[in-house]
Amino acid sequence: MTEGCDLVKCKQTKPFKTMTTIFNKHSMKTRRRELRHAAPKAERILWKHLRRKQLDNHKFRRQHSINGYVVDFYCPQQRLAIEVDGPTHFRGIESEVYDKERQIQIESLGITVLRFTNADVYENTDNVILSILNCLRWSP
Repeated sequence: MTEGCDLVKCKQTKPFKTMTTIFNKHSMKTRRRELRHAAPKAERILWKHLRRKQLDNHKFRRQHSINGYVVDFYCPQQRLAIEVDGPTHFRGIESEVYDKERQIQIESLGITVLRFTNADVYENTDNVILSILNCLRWSP
């Protein structure tokens, strides 16, 4: 009888361990905090629209770590990550390769990644919000 209990206990704790090794690792807490405090203007603008469940009652997290990477925004309900690409994302082929590898790693976990540029947020905030809403509504 003890074996059965141990087996059940292991099955219940294993997903938790997996979640903490993939999402919001404690070792990245300081980095996430730094990124939140130094958020670029475009991210702050978008955050005003995402926070407090303003988009169809979906909760978003800001500067959320996933598998060793930090995404700008994450909606756990819909497994949706949103990236706002500023000048650091356009510094040459090295940055492009890094961003592509990062996106592949995140998408391999079943997470959809939406990318917008700072200019998109500044000049077309309404369209950015509509794109996010469409993705939220069409996600499983």
